[in-house]
Amino acid sequence: MFILIESARSAGEAIVGHAMRSILTAFGIAIGVASIVAVITVMEGAENTLNAEVGGLGGNGLTIQATAADSNPLLYQTPTLAQEDLALVASIDGIASVTPGLTSATRPLVELNYGTATALARVIGTTHSHQDFDTAALAHGRFLSVADDQRRRRVCVLSAPTAKSLGFGDEPIGKHVMLAGEWFRVIGVLEASDSLMSVLGQPAYVPHNTMQTLFGAEDSQLNLMATVAEGTDVEAMRGRLESVLRRAHNIGPDDQDDFVIQTDATIAELTGQVAGIVTAVAVAIVSISLLVGGVGIMNIMLVSVTERTREIGILKALGATRRQILLQFLTEAIALCLLGAVAGLLLGHIIALVFGAFAPTVEVNVSLVAALAAVAFSTAVGIVFGILPAYRAADLRPIDALRYE
Repeated sequence: MFILIESARSAGEAIVGHAMRSILTAFGIAIGVASIVAVITVMEGAENTLNAEVGGLGGNGLTIQATAADSNPLLYQTPTLAQEDLALVASIDGIASVTPGLTSATRPLVELNYGTATALARVIGTTHSHQDFDTAALAHGRFLSVADDQRRRRVCVLSAPTAKSLGFGDEPIGKHVMLAGEWFRVIGVLEASDSLMSVLGQPAYVPHNTMQTLFGAEDSQLNLMATVAEGTDVEAMRGRLESVLRRAHNIGPDDQDDFVIQTDATIAELTGQVAGIVTAVAVAIVSISLLVGGVGIMNIMLVSVTERTREIGILKALGATRRQILLQFLTEAIALCLLGAVAGLLLGHIIALVFGAFAPTVEVNVSLVAALAAVAFSTAVGIVFGILPAYRAADLRPIDALRYE
């Protein structure tokens, strides 16, 4: 215990004695720690927000999406869900409601024009039942009706950011926008949403049948959202839907599905897995800066050993053991890293708060896990990059050290 106390005291004196050098060295570690803390904090906040949004779907929902089996996902694929599948799913006992989500297969974002103003949006062809799945409230007007779909009306419901970008002002209802070469009358505007899904593009809803006419069957990608009736097991219904769609699509026993069915639970699980992978990759990338800081620690400690060669010789001549010299310089390296870690924690918290101010959708709270991980990593860096200079100091022969000029 006495050796540890003396090593800490000696390390403190060395750091204070070369204050500017120590600050600059610790600053490299601080940048690495701040990067790790900020990334973990922001990613955890984003994951929590996504989980809350997915959890808001409820637990009785099913999403049926078209896929292309055994194909290159980067190439355009012929849509694999048809209008007949919509009617087929709706006819199954135990399905409470089903709504289509028809989008352009080749144009994920479509340009909207109003006067000289333009905006990009994800145009989605759907029906009045879409409100059973999307809880977004209307700020102005109304949502799509059954009559809108039956009569293929050129009407649309826009998001609040899209309406603002087009310069509608306080009276957006009744305005006409140019959408895919056609004039559409605005009948509703959704309230502003903090959903992270908006990163995929702001939605613009048009009647399902109108969407079919607008883009045609070959350029339309159909997805379905269904709710299961109360008392019906969601997983059992998922298996039943899979069997029905495989028969309808003439898929053989050994062939892959050309669709995928996901429950609310599987969507939440997939969201968590993706967020975890992204966090791990981001932390691995920013950790490089901490390793760079570790190289700086090694460099400064080697310089320190060289400067204090005579001191080491005197200590050994007075009876200091190799282990005590090793511990003294290793403690100094760890102390520098811990100083950088403390500064990095504060800096990382500030960065996360600044990000949260610009992205209010993400709840920013520095977690204890992120703080402990950053401190543990910085301590490990101090040990790894401080061990070589410490060994160099401990291996010096007293007679050579005392003769060093």
